[in-house]
Amino acid sequence: MAAKKTERLLNLVICLLATRRYLSVQEIREAVPGYTEDGPTEEAFRRMFERDKAELRELGIPLETGSLTAAFDDEPGYRIARRDYELPELVLEPDEAAALGLAARLWQSAPLAGATGSALLKIRAAGVDAPEASGALEPRVGASEPAFEPCLQAVRDRQVVRFGYRAMGRTAPEDREVEPWGVVSWRGRWYLVGHDRVRGQERVFRLSRVVGTVAAVGEPGAVVVPDGVDLRALVARTAADAPVTTARVRLRAGAGWALRREATATTPDGEGWDVVEVGYSDPERFADRVTGYGADALVLSPQDARDAVVRRLRALVDA
Repeated sequence: MAAKKTERLLNLVICLLATRRYLSVQEIREAVPGYTEDGPTEEAFRRMFERDKAELRELGIPLETGSLTAAFDDEPGYRIARRDYELPELVLEPDEAAALGLAARLWQSAPLAGATGSALLKIRAAGVDAPEASGALEPRVGASEPAFEPCLQAVRDRQVVRFGYRAMGRTAPEDREVEPWGVVSWRGRWYLVGHDRVRGQERVFRLSRVVGTVAAVGEPGAVVVPDGVDLRALVARTAADAPVTTARVRLRAGAGWALRREATATTPDGEGWDVVEVGYSDPERFADRVTGYGADALVLSPQDARDAVVRRLRALVDA
């Protein structure tokens, strides 16, 4: 927002808060700096005032409309009631404050950082300090999940989305059209829950497996979330039912001890190398682990795990 516009809106809020009665449009024009500058015409002023009213209401400021005195009964008057504008006293329990700190860290790493800053500013203005969240508990929306923002927007707008999706065990993505119900975090991963129009059933989609652009389809408000649906339970059930696949990973001697501890078999493979067999349920999450070992680990099979590691390494090279 331009500084000039911000100053004008602030002056308008101060003016409407300071009055106990409704002010006419002309009284507002005369009292608020920004409306009288440069001598705008009556028509230009009216358009500006209408835009400013809409802006204040969009910001959540309770702008009231009411009747004026008999002398001005041909048009409405405006004011902001202090009782509706001021925040009530905020008292947070320690666990509530900690949850607030976690949420703030999440949104700071997501595309909603602007809204987060505004919310935290209001809370701190009320005398409440949200503590910093522990790094071990810090939720993140990583660069590997660019689908997070458009999917969250679709949930808010109740709008159908279309995207490519690489299901577990498949090398090529498939087109999906989904009525989104919610975005859920489960064990460090983000999922979209909704009705898959292609399959004709409820489905859970890992956001890191979404390929390409998430496109909104149809009109906002078209999606209806079923009553009583438990999004977290759907995600938990899907994750628990995921089949386990065995990967063969070539490890340098002295490296990859976490994988070695989980291995069901270990076979020497030349000087200084071993091949271990490790079970996994999600190639993307497994690739995150293997990539961390750098040149000390090489996925031999299956192909979906190899492809997931290659995508991460290429992203590092591009960066």
